[in-house]
Amino acid sequence: MKRNNIIKGLLYLGIVSFSIGCTNLDEEILDGVSNNTSGGTAVNTAAVLTSAYNGLRDFNGQGGVYALNEMSTDAMVGPTRGGDWDDNGVWRQIHTQTWAPDHGEVRNAWNSLLSNVYNCNLVIENGGTATQVVEARFLRAWYIYNVVDLFGQVPYRPAGSSKLDDPKVWTRAEATGFIISELEAIVNALPARTAGDASIANKDAARFLLAKVYLNKGVFTAANPAGPYTFDAADMTKVVQNVDALTNSLASNYWSNFAPNNNTSSEIIFSSKNNKGGEGGGMQSKWRMCNHYNQTPDGWNGFATVADYYSTFNAADNRAHYAAPGYTYTVDASGKGIGFLEGQMYKNGTAIPANALKDRNNNPLNFTANVTLITSGASLETAGVRGIKYIPDADNLGQPDNDLILMRYSDALLMKAEAIARGGSGSVGTIMSQLAARSGVTAAAATLDGIYAERGRELWWEGWRRNDAIRFGKFLAARALKPYASDAKYLLYPIPADALFNSNLSQNPGY
Repeated sequence: MKRNNIIKGLLYLGIVSFSIGCTNLDEEILDGVSNNTSGGTAVNTAAVLTSAYNGLRDFNGQGGVYALNEMSTDAMVGPTRGGDWDDNGVWRQIHTQTWAPDHGEVRNAWNSLLSNVYNCNLVIENGGTATQVVEARFLRAWYIYNVVDLFGQVPYRPAGSSKLDDPKVWTRAEATGFIISELEAIVNALPARTAGDASIANKDAARFLLAKVYLNKGVFTAANPAGPYTFDAADMTKVVQNVDALTNSLASNYWSNFAPNNNTSSEIIFSSKNNKGGEGGGMQSKWRMCNHYNQTPDGWNGFATVADYYSTFNAADNRAHYAAPGYTYTVDASGKGIGFLEGQMYKNGTAIPANALKDRNNNPLNFTANVTLITSGASLETAGVRGIKYIPDADNLGQPDNDLILMRYSDALLMKAEAIARGGSGSVGTIMSQLAARSGVTAAAATLDGIYAERGRELWWEGWRRNDAIRFGKFLAARALKPYASDAKYLLYPIPADALFNSNLSQNPGY
């Protein structure tokens, strides 16, 4: 019995302790860490809050939450390239929506999110300062939002319950209500967003997350994850109101949001902070996960975009191709090295024949739009258009200074436009034309179809594609590389097999 309880404690580090704002509980919580009042070892709430912030880096990388949100859609694919990138088919399973409860990236996402909830609880329930507690409550709401979105149910432990008891479980609708009530309770207590540093929990971030929850409320509270979804006009108006309350503004240059010094952008609402040569190691995946071994920066020659998704960009759209000033790394024939890379690649930032790169088999390093799930032949290493969303930090490619964007103002504007299209009160105004002018293209229509397409172009590979595709009813549909409609069970990820030690958790339907 004791062994089983230890196992449960280790598996459920991240359960939500349902004691909003409480800092004086006479209980030992979670995996046995004591509250100050129970005579246990004092919790260093400042250090634990730092750990909760550091957990945001789990949204970086190429796996975990990020892979579940992008690889599962029409935007990104991880093909097997001979002996490279098969990994027992884990990437192909995500892209083709054929995962199972034992999938490693599903388990990693679950453990990461709930472990970070646990760290937030330690701050909230163990004498953190008022400032620490309100920041931890915001971070907890963010992590729970992602559990709700991906898994549809959230384990939590009521205040005063024994750590030997199985955690209770919120339904998707109950957890959604909790997130809304938490954010609305703390938004005015959070600090204003600090100019030049959006990595601290702030009012604008809470308003953005409220808008995101209200926009998805019809999905999250539906009796069936497959719908039908009802988008209540009052909820849509809440989206508009929260977006209108933001203090951000669009950056004049789209790519300044992704540069090494992107902390200075007025468009970034909330981010995970990186310091050059310090905490930014995970950010290198933003260029290495796609770049070929022979490019500079060199990469792992893995992921690519899908031809149909790539074709949604107009040739003039500077969100897809960008010639960064002073960029001396690999470029394509147009001299552009940021965004989607297609065609022959050239070294030293100059597209001249002497700089033409080759793959490891001495074939031209010529990235083609067409890609299959298992590549072979002359295109083994070159199939698929590659994406670089963040401008590599020339001063430190391994531990760069680029902050990871979690919330961006253009996303908020598109949420507002969508909410109005779904019946919310307000005016779209110049939202679509502002984004178009910055991108160098004609404005998309402010219809649901136009907004969905624009979200795909504006927010490519930023971690929102799955969420959008589900809300717009596109996620399960047949598409390139997945020529069939998927079973509705894939609208939620399975609860990892190990987590079902908790008798109150039940596997999501169909798994």
